[in-house]
This record gives sequence, structure tokens and C-alpha cells, in this order.
Amino acid sequence: MDREQERRERFAALAREHGRAMFRAARAVLDSDADAQDAVGEALLRAWQSFDRLRDPAAAKPWLLKIAVNCARTQLRRARPVLPLEEAAGAAAPAEEPLGLWELVRALPEDQRLAVTLYYYDGLSVGEIARVLGVPQGTVKSRLARGRDRLRERCMEEGIYEL
Repeated sequence: MDREQERRERFAALAREHGRAMFRAARAVLDSDADAQDAVGEALLRAWQSFDRLRDPAAAKPWLLKIAVNCARTQLRRARPVLPLEEAAGAAAPAEEPLGLWELVRALPEDQRLAVTLYYYDGLSVGEIARVLGVPQGTVKSRLARGRDRLRERCMEEGIYEL
């Protein structure tokens, strides 16, 4: 097997192994599955283009997640929809029904949603999340604490969890 083929196979294995985590991270930022899939596609392209710079294979997951989060944020900035005030005033309120846990996580503010998703769904450590998001570890800890508190409150309101 030639060197380029081996490189492709290593990258493909990483993409298969961490693709779901990349999708969850992108979905934590974006409002639709399709947008998250687009962001992951863009992230994989960027990761492939800079794959030779990945020196430590153990750092592949945080590296890929950081690229996915950055692509999702870029996509979000580019595609902010503009809703005329008249339409916003006439928009129907969502139906009042119990929400699943993922929907409750999706309702968190973006900074808390990303921290909770990366920690609980993807199993990253506080240090890894800090590197992915480019913030201090203390910031990650406070975002996790605020996110957990907010989730606990919402779960109690929805009757999903009671103390």
C-alpha cells in the first residue's frame, strides 16, 4: 500500500469514528440536521486539507470537534434568517408538550449547549472542551454548571425529573 493510500485510510477511519460526535457538536450550534450535516462536510474537508499537521493521533477527536464547531459557527453567521416584524408577531406559539432531554439541551444558550453536548454526549474532559472552544477551563466548568442547573429546572418543569 502506498503512503497516500495509507493516509486516506487513516483519515477515513477518524471520520467514521468521530463523525457522530462532529454532527452532535455542529447540531448543538445549528437549528437543523441538514445544516449540521453541511457543517460536518465542510469540517471534514478542512480537516483533510490540514491532516498532515495533526501530530498526535490521540488529539484527533478534540481537533475534529473544534473544526466542526468553527464551521457550524461560520455557517450560522452567514445564514442568519431575517424575519419581518409583521411575520414574527403573527407566528404561532409552539405547542405546550413535554420535551425530550435532547430538546431541552437544544434549548440551552449556545455556550452552555456546546459544553453540555461535548461533555455528556461526546465524553470530552473539561480540558479538551476548553481547547475545542478556545476558552479557559474555569469558563467550561461554569458553563457546565449553569447548563446542568438550567436542565434540572426544565426537567422538573416538564415532569421528566423530580428531586
